[in-house]
Formats: sequence, C-alpha cells, structure tokens
Amino acid sequence: MQNLPKKVRSKKLNSKVDLTAMVSVSFLLIIFFMVVGELSKPKTMDLTLPDYDCDDCLPGCVDATRIYTILLDDNNKIVAYSGLLDRPLETPKELAYGKNGIHKELLNKQKTILEYSASMGKPRNGAIVIIKPSKKSNFKNLVDILDEMEITKIGTYTIVNEFTPEESKLLASN
Repeated sequence: MQNLPKKVRSKKLNSKVDLTAMVSVSFLLIIFFMVVGELSKPKTMDLTLPDYDCDDCLPGCVDATRIYTILLDDNNKIVAYSGLLDRPLETPKELAYGKNGIHKELLNKQKTILEYSASMGKPRNGAIVIIKPSKKSNFKNLVDILDEMEITKIGTYTIVNEFTPEESKLLASN
C-alpha cells in the first residue's frame, strides 16, 4: 500500500461568546424604556374654575375682589388697581419697580385676597393678576413684572394687550 497523505483535520477550539457588550446594551435599553414610560405619563395641573355662587362677580363668574390689574407704561411707570375700573375696590395708584414698590404691593394683595377667600370658604383662591403692557412700555418692564409673579408666587395671571378707554385715560392722567 502506498502512503497516502493523511487529511489534516483542524482541531476545533471551544468557541465562547463574550456577552459583556450585550449586557450593557440591554441595561441601556431597560433604562431608556423606564425613562420614556415615566415621561409619557400625563401631567395634571390645578384649574381655578369660576365661582357660581358669587354676588359681586364678573360676567364669567369670577369674584371681582380677586382681580388686580397692572398697567405698564413708558418710563418704567406702573399703575395698578383692584377690582374693576368702573367700580374699583381702591383708587388706582402709581407704583415703582423694586421691593418697596410693586413687590410689596403684590405680596400685600396676595395675602389680603387669600384671607378674603379663606373667609368665603375657598382657602386656595388667590389673586388673579391682569398685566396690560401699553405700546409705549418696554420688554424689560414686562419681564420684570413676570419675575415678580414668580417671586411672589402668584400663579394666576394673564397678559392682555387691549386697553379700555378708561384705562388709557388713567395712564394719561398719571
């Protein structure tokens, strides 16, 4: 017999798969879906609904004693009044920016209105501030007033750019 060349068979090595990277990816996916699940939950906020059993109310059934209007004009001028302009709770007054001006006034109003609301059986109903910047007021004044809303923790406020003729006369007279 002839010597036939033997077939060389390769040795099979133990094949091991390193799963370290797969574990890392799995944990990242788990964390991702946990965060997405938490962020996709609906958020709720408190609403101040109209008072339907009110005697001295606006057409939308909002108590006029809770309303505080701030008029912004040029030269850093602020005119503020409580209630409605045709029957204000106190005379409109000119205020300045700063802790002894509008800041102090907003804190006092918020405290007074919260006490009033608590006496009416609604302890969480605070001030409703209407901010009305005139065409002559600058953007800095509006930002300053919005900062005051945040600092004094007045949560219900709105910015309105329409002036009634009486409010225009009030700004012109002061």
